[in-house]
Amino acid sequence: MKTEETEQIKAVIFDMDGVLLDSESVCDRCFEQAAIEQNIENRKPIIDDARGMGKSSFLEFISRTYGNKVDTEKLWNRASELFHIIEDTEGLNLLYFAQEILEYLKPKYKIALASSTRRQSVERQMKATGIWDFFDVTVCGDDVQNTKPSPEIYLNAVEKLNLLPENCIAVEDSLNGIKSATSAGLKVVMIPDQVKPDETMKKLCWKILNSLEDFTLLL
Repeated sequence: MKTEETEQIKAVIFDMDGVLLDSESVCDRCFEQAAIEQNIENRKPIIDDARGMGKSSFLEFISRTYGNKVDTEKLWNRASELFHIIEDTEGLNLLYFAQEILEYLKPKYKIALASSTRRQSVERQMKATGIWDFFDVTVCGDDVQNTKPSPEIYLNAVEKLNLLPENCIAVEDSLNGIKSATSAGLKVVMIPDQVKPDETMKKLCWKILNSLEDFTLLL
């Protein structure tokens, strides 16, 4: 339902993992196992604080957090290996109402993706789940120098859409994604997945919804 507040919105930019695809829980399992294999006892920074980061931001954050106690490249590569094993054997599923919201928005708005995941994986996963063709623009982790929480990925998406940040809504599920989008000047709608919104998230977000289905009440 359009309001004066949403009249200027011309595009919706989605995160992928934990917003459209049920992959955040898989990521958590993989990083948990990779951390256990390195005998890392305090795994909260890896599982929770780094959620939504691309590889470069993740490696920098983990190195800063743990120093030389953790082999960051080994941790990332092992988690990625485990993820691909699960993807190949179990597959990835769309989250509730993911395809329906894309079908709802497509006739009226431009649709873009801003994902920290590398392009090869994004294309494979989105084609496998049947949603690739909905997107006018896709910006992936290896398309930018600085991944989330840097605003670069959202600024890149907005530029490719030939719009201004105030013309776009971002849909996110993690603090790092929310920081990225708000820093780029976008209104952010949070759809919580693995993490419940804390006070910081509540302050940064324009709206927090229970599911993608509720998004139809906004636009």
